[in-house]
Amino acid sequence: MKKLLISLAVLFMTILSLCPATMANEQAIEVLPTMNWTSSAPNRIWVGTFQIVWNEFMDNIVKKPIKFVNYNSQMAKALNKQDFKKTDISENSYYTKYGTVSPDLKTEIENGIKEKFNETSDILDTLDWSYNPEKILVYAMLKKDFKFLNAFDKLTPGTFAQNNTPVDYFGINDKSDKKLYKNLKVMFYNNNEDFAVKLFTKDNDVVLLYRTNDDVTFDQYYKDLNKKAKKYNGKNKFQKDDELRIPDIKLYQETSFKDVEGHLIKGTNLKIDKTIETVDFKMNNEGVELKSEAAIIAKMCAILPQTGRKFYFTDNFVLFLIEKNQNTPYFAMKVNDVETLNKTGK
Repeated sequence: MKKLLISLAVLFMTILSLCPATMANEQAIEVLPTMNWTSSAPNRIWVGTFQIVWNEFMDNIVKKPIKFVNYNSQMAKALNKQDFKKTDISENSYYTKYGTVSPDLKTEIENGIKEKFNETSDILDTLDWSYNPEKILVYAMLKKDFKFLNAFDKLTPGTFAQNNTPVDYFGINDKSDKKLYKNLKVMFYNNNEDFAVKLFTKDNDVVLLYRTNDDVTFDQYYKDLNKKAKKYNGKNKFQKDDELRIPDIKLYQETSFKDVEGHLIKGTNLKIDKTIETVDFKMNNEGVELKSEAAIIAKMCAILPQTGRKFYFTDNFVLFLIEKNQNTPYFAMKVNDVETLNKTGK
């Protein structure tokens, strides 16, 4: 039987084990705000944590879709659609909290993530927690930690794509125990550059790995993956002569979404002062660990109370004189300096 060589090429758009050359290129890895966000970065990541924070901010504080004064944000428009919600993930996988910025709020969040996940935060100590009644913070943590049905075999290290630096691999080869076959399902195999597998875990989570050379958005990848799987009529079970190679991945990324910062929100006196999202992801032969945090800090802006309109001609203005029922003025005057004008008066 012709060998079915299955290797991971697109998981977060071929995120590599980081090397100095990768770190030097700011666009080598990009964290995206939504699954349908377009990016040219070769490695892209999306996680729903910032969307959860945006939803909390939008639903509980602004209480309507977020639009900015004198600024049309495509990012805000995409986030307002709330394509990902808390209901799309189990309640035991996330924690959220919002309130007025204060030391007490920080303590409450720290205690909350400790109690729920036995975790500490990577971002809370970087923020200013001085009591400020004009600042609101919305926070979320998303946490996943699961094991594959059986630990895969550790395989011989090898190169990835065009990078000659060896990386660690895990998977299944001809020496592996057949019990590992139960770890996965072949979703489709069209050729050695177009295939997908589903990895099962001891929990409710599954890992989908899709090998493709296409360059589209994450939501389109997901649609294509399911469309191809539905059409596939080949063998879904892992076979004796099949092979599986998946690279170990270990990354940490932190980003902010500048496009939605610094603009007054329509119908409010709020302005998003700071955004932050972190992604801490690990995958090896035993399973997957994911910890992600996100926060929005909004501040209240001083807005003058709206009372009666003030028709104060106390600066430059133009004066016209016109007769009733006429279309053309018979006198016009531009007033810039009343004192100078008045000195000429009789």
